[in-house]
Amino acid sequence: MQDINMIRNVAIVGHGHCGKTSLAEAMLYTAGKTKRLGKVDEGNSAMDFDEEEIRRKLSISNSFHHYTWKKHDAFLIDTPGDDNFLNETYQAVQIADSAVFVVDAVLGVKGQTIKFANFITEKKLPCLLFINKMERERADFTKTIDEIKIQLPLSPVILQLPIGAEAEFKGFVDIVSQTAWLYSADSSATQIDIPEDLLEQVAMYREKLMETVAEADDELIGRFLENGELTADEISFGLREGVASGLFAPVCLGSALLNKGISLLLDAINAILPSPAEGPVLVGTHPQTGELEERKPFGNEHFSAVVCKTMADPYAGRLTIFRVYSGMLTGDSFYNASKQVSERFGQLYLLEGKEQRAVSEVGPGMIVAVAKLKETTTGDTLCEASHPIVYAAPRIFTPVISFAVHAKQGEEEKLFSALTRLLDEDLTLRLTRDQQTCEVLLSGMGKVHLEVVGARIKKKFGVAMDLSLPKIAYKETIKGGARVQGKHKKQSGGHGQYGDCTIEIMPLTHGDGFVFEDKIVGGVIPQQYRPAVEKGIQEAMEKGVLAGYPVVDMKVALVDGSYHTVDSSEMAFKMAGSLAFKKGAQEAGLVLLEPYTKMTIRVGKEFVGDIMGDMNSRRGKVMGMDADATHEIIIAQVPMAEVQCYATDLTAMTGGLGSFTVAFSHYEEVPAHIAGKIIADNAK
Repeated sequence: MQDINMIRNVAIVGHGHCGKTSLAEAMLYTAGKTKRLGKVDEGNSAMDFDEEEIRRKLSISNSFHHYTWKKHDAFLIDTPGDDNFLNETYQAVQIADSAVFVVDAVLGVKGQTIKFANFITEKKLPCLLFINKMERERADFTKTIDEIKIQLPLSPVILQLPIGAEAEFKGFVDIVSQTAWLYSADSSATQIDIPEDLLEQVAMYREKLMETVAEADDELIGRFLENGELTADEISFGLREGVASGLFAPVCLGSALLNKGISLLLDAINAILPSPAEGPVLVGTHPQTGELEERKPFGNEHFSAVVCKTMADPYAGRLTIFRVYSGMLTGDSFYNASKQVSERFGQLYLLEGKEQRAVSEVGPGMIVAVAKLKETTTGDTLCEASHPIVYAAPRIFTPVISFAVHAKQGEEEKLFSALTRLLDEDLTLRLTRDQQTCEVLLSGMGKVHLEVVGARIKKKFGVAMDLSLPKIAYKETIKGGARVQGKHKKQSGGHGQYGDCTIEIMPLTHGDGFVFEDKIVGGVIPQQYRPAVEKGIQEAMEKGVLAGYPVVDMKVALVDGSYHTVDSSEMAFKMAGSLAFKKGAQEAGLVLLEPYTKMTIRVGKEFVGDIMGDMNSRRGKVMGMDADATHEIIIAQVPMAEVQCYATDLTAMTGGLGSFTVAFSHYEEVPAHIAGKIIADNAK
């Protein structure tokens, strides 16, 4: 087991297509962990190995690897940058000790960049900034730094300056050591004199760097004020202290694709980012007593870990991946304090992309896997049975979009069995059944998310999953009252059919349902036939009158009728009740009701006007506004039919900066012009 002080646990975070996976590939290659520089566009990346990731050329789930660089062991988590897989990135930030935050030198700060920066500051996660794609056309280092200063809750402190720009990006100046390096064709760097046109800039940035890092420690402030200068060792110490306390984020630069600037980044990870031993004391609860329990992040503590991911491996079977927080794990079992069961396992594995390497023991900071556990799921706490502890599981993002799921005839059971298995792997998925429409709904973080699920099911289980927009669960109700007669009379050879009833119907308040009242006086309808009238009415209500949707919120009173001693039957009175109801509902004035949702939308102040205008165009009603430290919060009620794909629309309107939650609110009458179209469509 490596000395815990020489371990680093790092999440690579950034917006989509900023080069996170390419950076991870370059880090592994530079450290000698892989023998070739994998490329996302060529589909040979060690980190993006899933078929859907290769096809789409983007990360869709967290992937794990590790490397050794100058006697330090680093465990990497390569995270997705797309909003459809936001939960994966959030989970990675929760289990990492530090982050390398990647920003594209061409595109600069995007919507997801701000979201992920907020994740990092919320967790108080120490981080380095890496400005990537310095070799690309329109790459602008200074502009990118300015955007970071203005838009992100991170304070950048520059460690390197580029030599050249875009296609002429040739090397960099290391401000701490005051050395310059020039890249050769094979991406190796040769030391040169600092170019004269950069001397003034280097001096200015070094002065800023010393001023900034001095603020991280009182002793450093004294030395800087006394000497007007800090040594390289003092700057490194100040950087480490400032990063650990969240005062600033040092900035490195380079090109992941061309493997330039990577060795300096690896050095910075070793020198500046904290080890697991420097993390906070971990606080959980005792599963039986509920009392607070503590674990220090050291190897000589009692063992504890949290399951961060469950995935299906084609060879090893079901893999359970967990981050070790304290103590050492050896042997073949541990205690699942969340489920309060002991689990046995066959082998511990270090994850290397899609491969696994067996190890005999693991300790704090390490991310490892075991296969074929029966009870353990994502979020569970693993520990020693003699010293149990349960950590709070990270929150799971609520699904924002739902689609109806369909399978080919005869393959329904196979499809839903596959979906149930995937629910264990992806906690942002929800599978529900709409009682009215009888559709099975799959909910997730976006349409792409659900399409990826379908592709995985097709590949792993050999069954196709089709998605469609869910049917809207409209309802019908009456506006007024009516008194009507329903008579069912049919005569053929032998016994005929005869049922006759008179009913009064009247509306109830929304949500009151259905009330049936028997007001028959005397024996105009025998007692044994009256329940049949009610049953006939209820069946007709379920089938609807206006457009085939259930009729709700009404009271029916059975007030009169007649019967035939020979021809009357329960079936005849059931038919009479149905006929009376349909006739009475029409006379009472049927209207269509639609479901409304309550939406809570969080956006920046600059988007409020656009969002409110969009809500109005969707027939929504803004019910109120609020604000927190970073966002304006709009609370609105909107017809469900108008926001079925709102996740995609909000991303387009805000550049990925908006978020929302949605829940059912109530039913309201559909405007006449829209109701007419719905009725006509259903008539077809």
